[in-house]
Amino acid sequence: MDFKGLQEKAEALIEALPYMQMFRGKTVVIKYGGSAMEEEKLIERVIRDIVFLEVVGVNPVIVHGGGKAITAKMKAAGLKAEFMDGLRVTDLQSIRIVEEVLATEINPSITKKILEFGGNAKGYSGKEIFQAEKMYLTRASGERIDIGYVGSVTGVNVEPLLDCIKHERVPVISPVGGGKDGATYNINADIAAGEIAVALKAHKIVYISDVNGIMRDPTVADSLISTVTISEIQTLIKDGVITAGMIPKVDSAIKALEQGVEKVHFIDGKIAHSLLLEMFTNAGIGTQIIRGA
Repeated sequence: MDFKGLQEKAEALIEALPYMQMFRGKTVVIKYGGSAMEEEKLIERVIRDIVFLEVVGVNPVIVHGGGKAITAKMKAAGLKAEFMDGLRVTDLQSIRIVEEVLATEINPSITKKILEFGGNAKGYSGKEIFQAEKMYLTRASGERIDIGYVGSVTGVNVEPLLDCIKHERVPVISPVGGGKDGATYNINADIAAGEIAVALKAHKIVYISDVNGIMRDPTVADSLISTVTISEIQTLIKDGVITAGMIPKVDSAIKALEQGVEKVHFIDGKIAHSLLLEMFTNAGIGTQIIRGA
């Protein structure tokens, strides 16, 4: 019998123990997106991590993306995906595709997978959770740019989510919202996760994507910035370190931190069990954003 291997497993559990105690009963919002949603093996690893969190007493709340599946569906319909400042330009035909893909493919798939792995979950259309209104991009000149059915969050219905938490059930939420005008709005999933974290007074947000945090130079493997403060973010944006799709992430992270969320983490879903490594080991991985001294 490989006692050494068994002892190493036991040591890993002992290392994790204080973190399990620390996070027990705490709410953690997980934004789940990128390639970790595309490959079966990666999906299984992430979902098993989420079920593990639930079992040890953490309250995971999932806000999922669906960008690649939506882009593929749009392409099949003869539509070209266009992004501005990390936000998808969404016309009427596009918002119908967005809602269809999220509601009939991605959300049910994640919910079903959690149940298959022995967890407890309930899927929600974002329209049940988010109130939204049309948003515009505003340039430095003051010009407002219409990007279609893209919304900003004006309210969060927390009651269904609190009920899930009470009954140890993982809410799985799609990033769309309903407007007072009756329209459906596409909400950037990073922004949606931040809004939910604030509304639930969550302990932390974990963004699972295709990159292992903020890299000072994406071409240099060891240039990962492990910890960054709010005050340092604007410098990184000015220096071109943070660009494009990372900007909505850090903007929503800063807003959440300023409104009470303790920490925000960016991790790579392609790394096996990255969620558990970030939460339950001394070293952690990825980048964490903190308020600062």
